[in-house]
Order: sequence, then structure tokens, then C-alpha cells
Amino acid sequence: MTEIRAGFLGAVLVALGGFAVADIPRNHPGLQRIGLDAITYGHGKTLGAIVFWVGVALMVIAWVRIGRLVRPGADTAPAVGVLQRATILWSIPLILTVPLYSRDVYAYLGQAAVFGAGFDPYADGPAHHPGPILDSMAQVWASTTAPYGPMFLAIARGVTAVTGDHVLTGVLAMRLVLLPGLLLSLWAIPRLARHFGASASAGVWLALLNPMVLIHLVGGPHVELLMMGLLVTGVTLVVQGRHVGGLAVLGLAVSIKVTAGIAIPFMLWIWLAHIRSRRAVTTRDVAGVLAAVVVIPVAVFAAWTAALGLGLGWLTGLGWADRIINWFTLPTAVAHVVTLVAAPFTSLNLWPVLTVTRLIGMVVLAVLLVAAWWRFRHDERAAITGLAWAMLAVLVLEPSTLPWYYTWVLCVAVAFTLPEWVRAMVVAVSTFMLIVFQPDDSIVFYRLPEVVLAFALSGLAAWSLLRPDPLRLRPLARTVWGSGPEPSADTAGTLPGTPGESAASGSGTPG
Repeated sequence: MTEIRAGFLGAVLVALGGFAVADIPRNHPGLQRIGLDAITYGHGKTLGAIVFWVGVALMVIAWVRIGRLVRPGADTAPAVGVLQRATILWSIPLILTVPLYSRDVYAYLGQAAVFGAGFDPYADGPAHHPGPILDSMAQVWASTTAPYGPMFLAIARGVTAVTGDHVLTGVLAMRLVLLPGLLLSLWAIPRLARHFGASASAGVWLALLNPMVLIHLVGGPHVELLMMGLLVTGVTLVVQGRHVGGLAVLGLAVSIKVTAGIAIPFMLWIWLAHIRSRRAVTTRDVAGVLAAVVVIPVAVFAAWTAALGLGLGWLTGLGWADRIINWFTLPTAVAHVVTLVAAPFTSLNLWPVLTVTRLIGMVVLAVLLVAAWWRFRHDERAAITGLAWAMLAVLVLEPSTLPWYYTWVLCVAVAFTLPEWVRAMVVAVSTFMLIVFQPDDSIVFYRLPEVVLAFALSGLAAWSLLRPDPLRLRPLARTVWGSGPEPSADTAGTLPGTPGESAASGSGTPG
């Protein structure tokens, strides 16, 4: 497919341009030794930036064009295997570049290096182990403790045990140990979609071929890659009737990052629905299933905790997310608006207001999570719907949200045949997040020209999903080049002879 080849070329350009504009290691001679240090400043950096953003544009354009082929009701959808292979193909260049859009991977390595040096990463920050890894980190996290579960910390410790303080090798090794999350997602997402009557091809397109997902999770890299794979695999196993195995996998997901635990209570309703499909549910059934839903993930998590030997100290690290302040959650946005409105009348500092709005947000979130769990209890489709809304509520109401957090919702949303406006919104948000967050870990959301540009380009991308050639450039091209007749809106962006998977007509948008 032309679109797949274009997306791969875009990924290659992103990987190459990343060496000029992304999160290269600091105080590390690696780039000098291979002669690439000249592209990190001056004209070299400018050219590298052009290469990078052309690559991002190619990936988004290719993704949008494929999105037209997998729209609900289309008979032109590529086979799911084609899109799975495309996802792997687009990922390969992103494995080989420097960290993109974030320095979190250096924090992973720093926390693991501290652990290897004999400190407790749940009590001691990476600053206790000076060196090239610490130099490359975002210094705001140098004194903070690890917020990740025991399984991930054990994995990260294994990485630094092999790579030591070599930053580039550590980044590559970290990507490789997180990649099983991508493979698990490639296995689980089509099955979850098919189980609920949705298109497997559309699911892979939405949650995996998405450039925001690949660039952030693989190019980042981020721990969400492994957590997402375990989360969607656990949920898929449970809906397939393999309840014990699914709950054990969800226990592994929580052992990576605690957010995955939001899915576990909804598995109660799915298991009970499976019993109800065979016979009447008894009180003993409810008690037994409830015990299993609680005990199995807790046992898995406890086993990893015991194996690591550091107890529950990771709980203290969860609060460090409060240091991240951006407009992408409702409590933070409200705090900004309150201080701006009050500015002409009184001197109101953001932090006290933020403390109040975030506290209110957490209370509202707790209520909504319980309400969603109880409201969507009637069958397995309702339970998955409730889980999708619960994950969305976390994104909107938690203290801070970052682009890679959206994978929590996307990997569950594949179970639904989404309306076109929802898919267009996903395109808009994904494109917007690739622009306002910059490859060097900076953010331009507070600079008006860049924000206007980001809104315009993300809106254009969303519009292009709904209507091929929204700017009517083809008639101009025909006038200039004397090309043939313009393809119709129904056929624009399609490829004759593309192997198809018909999008199922299953209903059930979350809500």
C-alpha cells in the first residue's frame, strides 16, 4: 500500500531528524564519535528539524488516508494483518533513534541505576547516583522517587545491570524490553474488537498505527507501552472466558503501573455475565467471583513486590505527578482560568488555587469511577463501556495528563464502532499532541502562534478524515499540471484491489 510506504518513510525521517531536535543524551560523547554532533546546533539543527517535521506530516497523512479505508461501513478496509505488519514496520525506525518528545526513559534508567547502586528507588532519587544518566534526565525528577510498580522496576534494574551507565545502549535496551507490550497489543486489540462486533482493522488503526501512539510510546519510549499491552490482553482474555488468566495478566499490568487497576473491578461484571448466560447467578457465584477478582491480581502484585523486596514504597512516588502543570486536565485548566479572571482584582497565586481544584477533581473522579462501575454492570458490553468512560474520566480529572496517557482509553475504545465524528476527534487530538509537545521535551502550549498553528493543522487532519482533499487542491493540481479527472469523494484515498475486511456494523459507542 502506498500509504504504508509513505508512513514508513515518515518514520525514517522522524528517526533521523530526532538526532537533531530530540532528547539526545547530555554530556555523552556517543554522537561525537559517529560524527552526528554537528546536526545538534546551527544550520544542521534547522535542517534536522525540517526532516523531523516532514516525517511527522507524512505519518499523519498516511494514517488519515488509511483511516478513510477503515471507516464504519467501508468495504475497502485493508486486512488486519496488513495493518499489524504496518505497525511493526513503522515502529522499526523509532526503535533506533534517540528519545523523542520526553526524557522519561532517562528517569527509568536513573531509578534503576540508583537501585543497582544499593539505594531504595522508592525512597532515594536518581541524584544519589551521579553520572551520564543523571545528566540526561529532566532535572525536575532528579530528586523524586520512582512511582512505578515492582515488575517494571525489576525490568529496569535488569536493563542497567547489562548496560551500566551507557546511556544510548540503555535507551535501546529499554525500548526492547518494552516492545512486548506492542506485540501483546497487536494480538489482543483485533480480538477485543471482533468480540464486540467492531472492525479489527479499525481497532489497529485507532490504537496502534496512530502516529501519536507510535512516536510517543516506541520513540519515547514510555512504560505505557508495556502497561497498555498487558491491560488490553488481560481484558481480552477475560471477555473470552479465560477469567483467571486474564486477571493474572491484569495483575501484571498493575505491577507495571497502578492505573491499570481501574480495569479490574469491571471484570467482576463480565465474569458474572458469562455465568448468567448459562444459568441463574447465585449469591455463592457473586462471592466466589468477587473473591477471585480481588485475590488473583493482588496475589500477582504481591509476588512481584516480594521478589523486588522494597515493599509498597512506590505509593509515595505517585504524588510527584503534581509537579506537572498543563491545561490538559480540567482541574488545572480551571485553576488557570480562575487566576486569570481574578488577576485584575487581586494577586492570586496559581498553586493555592490548583491545590483546591485538584482536590475537587480527585473527589469528583472517585465518585465517577464508583458510579461508572455500578451503572455499567448489566453485561459485558456495558462493563467495557463503563471501563472506557472510567479511563476517560481519569484523563480529564487527574492532576496532570500527558499524550501517552491517551492509550489507556484508545486500547479499550477499539471494542466499539465509533462514529465518524469521534474518529475525527481522535485524529485532531493526536495531531495536536504531536505539535504542542515538542521533540526536545518542551511544550509550546503557552505560545499563541504555535497553538493557533497546532489547532489549524489538527483541524485540517480531522477534516481530511471526513472529506478527502478538504482544501480542494486537486482541481488546482489539474489546472497546473493538466492531470486527469478528479476522483470522487467515495474513491479518493482508496487503492484498487486492496484486500478488504468489512467493518462490522456493531453498535455501542461508549455511553
